[in-house]
Amino acid sequence: MGAPGRVLLWLQLCALTRAAYKFWVPNTDFNAAANWSQNRTPCAGAAVEFPADKMVSVLVREGHSISDMLLPLDGEFVLASGAGFSALDAGSHLDCSTGDPALFRDPDRFCWHDPRLWRSGDAAHGLFSVDAERVPCSHDDVVFPSDASFRVGLGPGAGPVRVRSVRALGQTFTRDEDLAAFLASRAGRLRFHGPGALSVGPEACADQSGCVCGHAEVQPWICAALLQPLGGRCPQAACRDPLRPEGQCCDLCGAIVSLTHGPAFDLQRYRARLLHAFLALPQYQGLQMAVSKVPRQPRLREASGAKADTEIQVVLVETGPETGGAGRLARALLADIAEHGEALGVLSATARESGAPVGGGSAAGLNAPGPRAGLAGGLAAALLLSLLALLAGALLRCRAGRLRWRRRDEADPAPAGAPLGFHNPVFYAAGPAEALPAPQPDVGSSSRSYFVNPLFGEAEAEAEA
Repeated sequence: MGAPGRVLLWLQLCALTRAAYKFWVPNTDFNAAANWSQNRTPCAGAAVEFPADKMVSVLVREGHSISDMLLPLDGEFVLASGAGFSALDAGSHLDCSTGDPALFRDPDRFCWHDPRLWRSGDAAHGLFSVDAERVPCSHDDVVFPSDASFRVGLGPGAGPVRVRSVRALGQTFTRDEDLAAFLASRAGRLRFHGPGALSVGPEACADQSGCVCGHAEVQPWICAALLQPLGGRCPQAACRDPLRPEGQCCDLCGAIVSLTHGPAFDLQRYRARLLHAFLALPQYQGLQMAVSKVPRQPRLREASGAKADTEIQVVLVETGPETGGAGRLARALLADIAEHGEALGVLSATARESGAPVGGGSAAGLNAPGPRAGLAGGLAAALLLSLLALLAGALLRCRAGRLRWRRRDEADPAPAGAPLGFHNPVFYAAGPAEALPAPQPDVGSSSRSYFVNPLFGEAEAEAEA
């Protein structure tokens, strides 16, 4: 097979498996200021100290003059072309007049499960991933830097870290035997440590509707690593009734749209549609969106009657000073599904919104503004006045001999916090994917009525006729 044929085959395989790449970000380079205690590289003539009880590989990119060096327990210097060390008297440079040694920070501080230490290969403006999916999923390809030194802690060992492949030091590992041999070597021990295990497998995501990340069991470790700089506590959300999407460590302000789908649904195609037909519009410029397949909560399955154990989660987060955009976009997405759901392969959709911003102010499409205590007090006063008026009216009717009690059955109100939306049977006839027109620009509204069912629209038209 010629080179063009091999490239075409590779592209077809990538499209079929929906390969995703996660890149390791931090390094243990000598020339990286963040690796030193004073957030700067050692000055000329400085004394340099590495943690005595650690193992580390350090890439040195240029020449350095030092007066003294305390080496680690075990380690290596990888010298780039022209790099090296030379001796220089201590204090001979003005920047080193204090005499304090330059301390290399703990190389074991980087943990595999920390979402801040990974970068997604398919990142795009306006898109983000929930915290659990920022760490490599079981079907992801993991890439460590080929032009930098690094060290990774594999976690507490509660379960093996499993990914599709690992690329490190110019080698790509797709078999457990090859990866285990590398991890047991000196080069592997200098770069990977901890009681956790790392394994690879060919389980690529071949489902066009997407695959669940598979981090439900390790999410506590992911959240612990993410929140460690904050003392293990989530920051308070800046809105009332915040939401916590599946896979997210802390509450956030915005909206969540949940979809059930049929076999024709294509996650990448739908994500691209949302990105270009909605998020690119001027009224949604301050929003960010995350779209992925997640486990469906059992209570939601029971409430909706759906049999599927997964769903598509669309998370909308407001990043700008203006509020209400997430709610408006959520309603626009539901209206789009009501019109094009069959062609997209979407069977049903629901949406939830967070409340108004904390501290007053209005937010279109969200809860009414004002402090919650004031709102509760107003409602209590209105209720008391209504009861008094009702009692007075009853007494007057009783005196006139016209008091009549009529019992009327009323439907139970929806439980608080229940998702709004509908289960539309017309979407169960999943047809072939087709080019869909871009939606009309959304008009801001404070209504919480999410969208109109086209079946009901036809009924109303016939009634009017």
